[in-house]
Amino acid sequence: AFGAEHFAETSYYFEGGLRKVRPYYFDFRTYCKGRWVGRSLLHVFGTEFRAQPLSYYRAAARAGRLRLNEEPVRDLDIVLKNNDFLRNTVHRHEPPVTAQPIRILAEDEEVVVVDKPSSLPVHPCGRFRHNTVIFILGKEHGLRELHTLHRLDRMTSGVLMFAKTAAVSKRIDEQVRQRQLEKEYVCRVVGEFPEHEVVCEEPILVVSYKVGVCRVDAKGKPCQTLLRLSYNGSSSVVRCLPRTGRTHQIRVHLQFLGHPILNDPIYNMEAWGPDRGKGGRIGKTDEELLKALVEEHRSKQSLEVLGIGEEDLNSAGESKDCGNSGDCTKSAEADPVNGSSCPAEDEKDPERNDVAACPLNSDTNLETLDKDKELSLCGNQDGQAGEKGWEEKDPLCVECRTSRRDPSPKELVMFLHALRYKGADFEYCSSMPEWAMEDWRE
Repeated sequence: AFGAEHFAETSYYFEGGLRKVRPYYFDFRTYCKGRWVGRSLLHVFGTEFRAQPLSYYRAAARAGRLRLNEEPVRDLDIVLKNNDFLRNTVHRHEPPVTAQPIRILAEDEEVVVVDKPSSLPVHPCGRFRHNTVIFILGKEHGLRELHTLHRLDRMTSGVLMFAKTAAVSKRIDEQVRQRQLEKEYVCRVVGEFPEHEVVCEEPILVVSYKVGVCRVDAKGKPCQTLLRLSYNGSSSVVRCLPRTGRTHQIRVHLQFLGHPILNDPIYNMEAWGPDRGKGGRIGKTDEELLKALVEEHRSKQSLEVLGIGEEDLNSAGESKDCGNSGDCTKSAEADPVNGSSCPAEDEKDPERNDVAACPLNSDTNLETLDKDKELSLCGNQDGQAGEKGWEEKDPLCVECRTSRRDPSPKELVMFLHALRYKGADFEYCSSMPEWAMEDWRE
């Protein structure tokens, strides 16, 4: 549970239709992983956290940013033991999200139901912490210690339910397991969707947890029904009734059918080939597909729309213990240095525990910087800068010296919306989004 001390780490400000988080100091904490035992800190950093050069870790140690068992690390050659506790203080920057407010649809003694804007993750995950539904509800609405009943992809908007007690959460979870929960989504897709009912049973495989990409594959059997609601001559509004909750199920099925979501930043991209993945025709290996997707977003300066940064792509390896997509129910503060941001999802998926810390380019002369200047924290030693010092530049943080293009509010809206959730004893609906109106035009 997050409390007042967590919410006080920093504050929001609004600019150009975006909600932004003032940079703040933050402690990533972890106990020594089994595979680290008997290895030096320098070896662990050099083999598992390659997003930063070793000069970063040396400078961070000299600056008192690295602590082992709450003692400052002076020598990176120190050998790790079982149960060692590592703390790394970083200067944290979060990507902006839409400034659209979270609307409360219903609230009683059992549940809180909100209309989630697009671009907001539900839980802290990856590069997001304060720019999440959980933190905004806690900071701005006083709604804390909520239990997640279901999750939505970061780019998906619509009905999102929370339980106020563990008992209510358990009761509704049981309805989910027994398939008593009905879900209805609307989306706007490319082209003229068939007028008749379409049932899609194509199985789905996660290609990359880090970037958040899936495709049709012969493992598993998700199913959903799709119905056309309207067609405006170039795009269609489609009603989606998923019966299962696989990662990106709606988006992948629509792509497979040749009608990807009109502004989907993953599944309606040129990287999928001339047919944009229709019928599962990609013509690339998974590795080639991922590279093409990343390069396409790099060329458009839109990696932030995917919720990832260059440091996520540079970090070592892919963790296969997450299929979560934009939200983690476990703490998003587990890895002490860096990791990957989570992909996006339409419903529940496995969890992951790694997060991205501010990286430093390998060409930065940190050795010279450390000799010429005393490095210290702008905020306090507990990793909480609050309102103080957020405008100061941190000498170890590449984000402080990087100029990024802000996404436009339009880029942060994907045309996929959770319209209705219905259980055995409840039903909650949101309004039809503007882009789903019959007379809407591109």
